[in-house]
Amino acid sequence: MAQPPKSGGQNPKGKTRRQLAQKMVAENRQARRNYEIVDSLEVGIVLTGSEVKSLREGRANIAEAYAREEDGQIVMVNATIPTYPPAGQFNHDPGRKRILLVKKREYNRLMGAVNREGRTLVPLELYFGPTGVAKIKLALATGRKAPDKRDVEKKRDWDRQKGRILRARG
Repeated sequence: MAQPPKSGGQNPKGKTRRQLAQKMVAENRQARRNYEIVDSLEVGIVLTGSEVKSLREGRANIAEAYAREEDGQIVMVNATIPTYPPAGQFNHDPGRKRILLVKKREYNRLMGAVNREGRTLVPLELYFGPTGVAKIKLALATGRKAPDKRDVEKKRDWDRQKGRILRARG
């Protein structure tokens, strides 16, 4: 006997396939402290099969990563994706440079800011998008010096305290 079709393409947990595909793999928490984020955009990344499998397990580190231009392409350096043990001899190099996929207009805008204004390209997040494809949230940022970092922390703490005081009174 034929089973009735599932309504809306949902699984038993009530989530659609797209919601299940979205998954945060790695986050660069220090970037917001060490850099002032000017702009951010979503870019694609070129990966091998064993890298994708390793990312699906949630294994990656982008804390020390940054992006730069090489041969007319934007390349992410110092990002570590550990090897995927079942891949055996077909495994990848964990610390290799990875090409980021950016549209030409965005590439020109980013490289203009990097070359003219001395900005830095920093990956903020590595995740799987709604279609199940690996994406990176890349930020155009300006580096902060130690006194700037302290000032930002003081301001953030003061804002938190103000909020607590206002909630207590109101």
